[in-house]
Amino acid sequence: MFQRIENGFNSLKIDTMKSKQIIFDVLSKEELEDLIGKSLKDVIKNNPQKYSSDQELLTREEACKLLKVDSSTLWRWTNKGKVIAYGIGSRRFYKKEELLNSLIKLD
Repeated sequence: MFQRIENGFNSLKIDTMKSKQIIFDVLSKEELEDLIGKSLKDVIKNNPQKYSSDQELLTREEACKLLKVDSSTLWRWTNKGKVIAYGIGSRRFYKKEELLNSLIKLD
């Protein structure tokens, strides 16, 4: 069974029984780009990615402010493996989620 989508003189056949197969009769490049663009916009609109602020990267200064510690304490915790630092060149970053997860509950 085929579903036909028509746009003026051009048409697109979609095999609805085998949704993995699309057969193009006559479709210009611009029409195909427009069709794909609209489809992608619909998918993105209906399935938004949820960005968690906990996945955010923090600089050394931001990490110190979050944990309310001095930079020497953060450096020491990093060297002891209590927190994990990520780097690009000479810059160091900390994942907010990992910093919060490194906190332990005290009795």
